[in-house]
Amino acid sequence: MKRKGWLSKVGQCVSSISLSLFLVSGAQAELGWPEKEELKFGFIKLTDMAPLAVAYEKQFFEDEGLYVTLEAQANWKVLLDRVIDGELDGAHMLAGQPLGATIGYGTEAHIITAFSMDLNGNGITVSNDIWKQMKAHIPHENGKPVHPIKADALKPVVEKYKSEGKPFNMGMVFPVSTHNYELRYWLAAGDIHPGYYAPHKGDTTGQLMADALLSVTPPPQMPSTMEAGTIYGYCVGEPWNQQAVHKNIGVPVVTDYEIWKNNPEKVFGVSKAWADKNPNTHIRVVKAMIRAAMWLDENNNANRNEAVKMLSSAKYVGADADVIASSMTGTFEYEKGDKRSVPDFNVFFRYNATYPYYSDAIWYLTQMRRWGQISESKPDSWYFDMAKKVYRPDIFKAAAMALVKEGKAKASDFPDFASESGFRPPQKHFIDNIVYDGTQPNNYIDKFNIGIKGDTKI
Repeated sequence: MKRKGWLSKVGQCVSSISLSLFLVSGAQAELGWPEKEELKFGFIKLTDMAPLAVAYEKQFFEDEGLYVTLEAQANWKVLLDRVIDGELDGAHMLAGQPLGATIGYGTEAHIITAFSMDLNGNGITVSNDIWKQMKAHIPHENGKPVHPIKADALKPVVEKYKSEGKPFNMGMVFPVSTHNYELRYWLAAGDIHPGYYAPHKGDTTGQLMADALLSVTPPPQMPSTMEAGTIYGYCVGEPWNQQAVHKNIGVPVVTDYEIWKNNPEKVFGVSKAWADKNPNTHIRVVKAMIRAAMWLDENNNANRNEAVKMLSSAKYVGADADVIASSMTGTFEYEKGDKRSVPDFNVFFRYNATYPYYSDAIWYLTQMRRWGQISESKPDSWYFDMAKKVYRPDIFKAAAMALVKEGKAKASDFPDFASESGFRPPQKHFIDNIVYDGTQPNNYIDKFNIGIKGDTKI
């Protein structure tokens, strides 16, 4: 997946002034030529890697003088390790990965992000057998389940398993993944304990005191692992929820849009060392990806069918186009035949989806503390400092303003940079109706019935 430009090495022997005159517009010249032109980016086979695929296929990277290789990775740990080791210049990452690495949970390294790749895009799926048991506890209207379906309906099933001495196993994709925190959030809102981590004791299973036992399964393997009976349900990104419907092996019961409306999902991450060494390159990468996100959402998602065909290629997601289209074109199928309109299931640009908000970072950190991945209490100032260390709206702003100057975007497409604080207004659209205010992280943590609070240490 590599296009090599015929001038990729010219910068080594021609002055930057000559290059600017010959290759780039005035606005690009002001930004500066990329320090590194040939780049390799990693991704996991999920539909939310779409901004990378679109930036490549639509030649937005090439417009920035960048010649990119996109390479699928085996799992999230391998992907992160390769970014840290320099084998990858950057990657499609779980939002929690740059934060987890920077605070030293798991592999320790300073990773930053200047670009949020999307909002929403995940779901929680259960096996057909579990769904059959849940249905008796779900209200129906006109013969169909009333949504959103809360974990209250799963609680009697989990209690039955516990009374029989059977573990209730569920899958998520990585310990610091959105999927882990969303699954935990949904379960806890239904009074099902998803378990604690205790890294200070060497326990990183996340299963201490758990009613439901959560463990890691790579996204593409979720359906087959559930079909084999190893897990009874999972939280994952698309197309692996719709794949369960397509294969008639499971039922998605809730989307993350219903758990937390317009929640941040993946980010594009690079090492701090790489960003410091390649500032112009980094801004140009973000420029190309902003354009890709705009293309994905423009004209009321008019380009989504083209994007679906693109992503169905084996080099990207490699799932049937029909399966990818089930969610990416504005619908979502729950129980077989129960297809509903969910126009914002995948959001790539609208609602300032690409902007790296500090409050988004802080939410992930609050969940790390809630479930014990952060062992000790931290003051609010610590949450603010960590968010600002990892999330880089300054780099995003440079990329956005360059696009505006070049006429490729409008100032109104972006937050008002003159007044933007990096904190969203308090967010109310959670499945348990608990309000999240990123300016008060400890106050937020203390609101939950299930979870570590205050100075408690497991």
